[in-house]
Amino acid sequence: MPLRQLFSYQLPESIDIGQEAIGRRVLVPFSGRQVIGVIVQLTKDTHIDADKLKSIISIPEDEFPLPASIVNLISLVANYYHHPIGEVYHLALPAALRKIDREVIPPTERWRTYSEQPQLAIEKIASGAPKQFQLYQAIAEQPNLTWLELRQLGFEKAQLTALHNKRLIEPYLPDNTPYSWGASHINHSNKHKLSTEQAIVVTAVTQQLASFNCHLVDGVTGSGKTEVYLQAIEAVIEKEQQVLVLVPEIGLTPQMLSRFENRFDVPIYLNHSGLNEKERLQTWQAAHQGKAAIVIGTRSAVFMPLQRLGLIIIDEEHDASFKQQDTLRYHARDVAIMRAKQIDIPIVLGSATPSFESIHNATTGKFRYHRLTKRAGNSVEAKLDLIDTTNQTLESGISPTLRRSIEQTLAKHEQVLIFLNRRGYAPAINCQECNWLAECSRCNSTYTLHQKQGLLICHHCNSQKRIPTQCANCGSIRIKAQGVGTEQLEQYLSTTFPQYSSVRIDRDSTRKKGELAKLLNQVANKEHQILIGTQMLAKGHHFPDVTLVAILDVDGALFSYDYRASEYMAQLLVQVAGRAGRASKPGRVLVQTRYPEHPLLQDLKHNGYRHFSTLALEERRLAQLPPYSFQVLVRAEANYPSYPEKFLRELSQAPIAQGKFAGPLPTVMEKKAGKYRFHLILQSPTRQALHHNIRQLLNYATEISIANKVRWTIDVDPTDLTW
Repeated sequence: MPLRQLFSYQLPESIDIGQEAIGRRVLVPFSGRQVIGVIVQLTKDTHIDADKLKSIISIPEDEFPLPASIVNLISLVANYYHHPIGEVYHLALPAALRKIDREVIPPTERWRTYSEQPQLAIEKIASGAPKQFQLYQAIAEQPNLTWLELRQLGFEKAQLTALHNKRLIEPYLPDNTPYSWGASHINHSNKHKLSTEQAIVVTAVTQQLASFNCHLVDGVTGSGKTEVYLQAIEAVIEKEQQVLVLVPEIGLTPQMLSRFENRFDVPIYLNHSGLNEKERLQTWQAAHQGKAAIVIGTRSAVFMPLQRLGLIIIDEEHDASFKQQDTLRYHARDVAIMRAKQIDIPIVLGSATPSFESIHNATTGKFRYHRLTKRAGNSVEAKLDLIDTTNQTLESGISPTLRRSIEQTLAKHEQVLIFLNRRGYAPAINCQECNWLAECSRCNSTYTLHQKQGLLICHHCNSQKRIPTQCANCGSIRIKAQGVGTEQLEQYLSTTFPQYSSVRIDRDSTRKKGELAKLLNQVANKEHQILIGTQMLAKGHHFPDVTLVAILDVDGALFSYDYRASEYMAQLLVQVAGRAGRASKPGRVLVQTRYPEHPLLQDLKHNGYRHFSTLALEERRLAQLPPYSFQVLVRAEANYPSYPEKFLRELSQAPIAQGKFAGPLPTVMEKKAGKYRFHLILQSPTRQALHHNIRQLLNYATEISIANKVRWTIDVDPTDLTW
């Protein structure tokens, strides 16, 4: 329940709670209904009258008690983020375990090839059905893959069914006994020789596997950070321990899974938002029962009940996706560090563009700092050039200079990646007669035009309407799209370069299950020469034939009032640029901008991210902004415009020590989904002072009469002031 308290229940003598009571799920009455609860404490004394205590009804038969380490972690997270502990449990438990009645999940089927293989049939699919043959080879090499893993690797159900019907593969249920693994389950055939820098990192991690250390691996794009992870994991697998790998987005899981499957013959499980309820529960149970050697997942996987956890790896640790922006606003990287410290194991943070907080922690000695300064193999970092678009006519966002570069690259049979962080056909439509804009009535924002769907969609509240044929204001039919989105860019490039295949990778084109892995597979197989995408393509992907990366429309971040905007833009630029020239072919990065002389762009071009971060951190120090101070953001929203501001203004009168308020201020988008929104920032010089002040705010808020008329939340260590 989203309430800041625990509830006491009586344990009847008829119920045997067992030896380990803490962390067990129980069925209890609550507010006229029955719900699942979790035992977090046992006591023989209570201040509540015995006749007022309700009794626990029963204990679910399919019991999966939370390990003590997870119970402690949940309590730690609830205290640090000052969040109702019930909602933290809600996040940590799979949906199926929060239900009273649920279907029994059968064991997960795995696939293998038949012992008697008809050679003629194999030759037939090799020549006539290459996709089926690739699937057959994958199963032959790894005869314990599940359908979930195969789907993540880019294969389709029809291909699996076809091979099964041809009696080339068969499903089987693995032995239900706990799985063990060790040195014999490591494949050394595709192991790369480490550079001196890589070897130093692996040695530093593996020599102290029995104690907490936080290692920041600051490696340029393409420097072989994944190989460092793999060889560090080898030492953990040899000790028969488990590994948790966190990635920022599900788009990185197919590539990561493929590398891990090739190296380790152990059960690998996935956990991310692309899985259904049944698949998530299977991963949770495998982790709980000790059957999962490696779990790869997005931020919520940090709560996986791995009881023999020996190492945590956070890939792309700087990424904003690790911070949840609703309900419990936790940062998975920070929670993972809490967990590693709690159970005394090492944690590795990897990034080509580390967050300023991590750089600060590394340079002040809190983290162990490792640099990978050279790319693996013969590849070199791509050169970054700026295209001044001030005096150029753009066609669908493409300048003549960029168009010529694309043409030259494609002529050399190399791939091009065009980055535009704006999906849809155009961000707005307007009337050429009276300048009317199609605006969302529930948000301070325009509708985005989605031409293929024939809809105007608000990307903030998801309201939709058909594309109008005439102006709602003056009746004119001269309605025109304004700005450029990935859909329009794809149409323009397909028309301009019809002899080459283009593919668009954004949230719209990858909604279907398994579609992202399928598209990435096609890119790797060179089926497409032009790649168009949003930030889904910006991180971690390895495209060896991409030699030109073009970045469109970055100017907005140069003039944001969020002091973190320049940090995020620099990270995005460097990450996208890192997709170019990752093999032996040299790469180029072209950035279109109307402000080529801007100091930030000039610094990144000539000196790189590390120099930029040093200067930016010095600016933060002089301004006493995080990481040199600590913040909490109080958000408030209501149906009436005056309520949020009034509530926050009263809240800012709370007695605090060692701190100062900024605000209340309207948010960048004051009205969203029909709600009016304001926020208040509280900053303190120390973490201890901040948490003391937050407790003061929470107590003071109960005395504000208007508090029940607004929806308000707190965000400890906020990363986005624009929400």
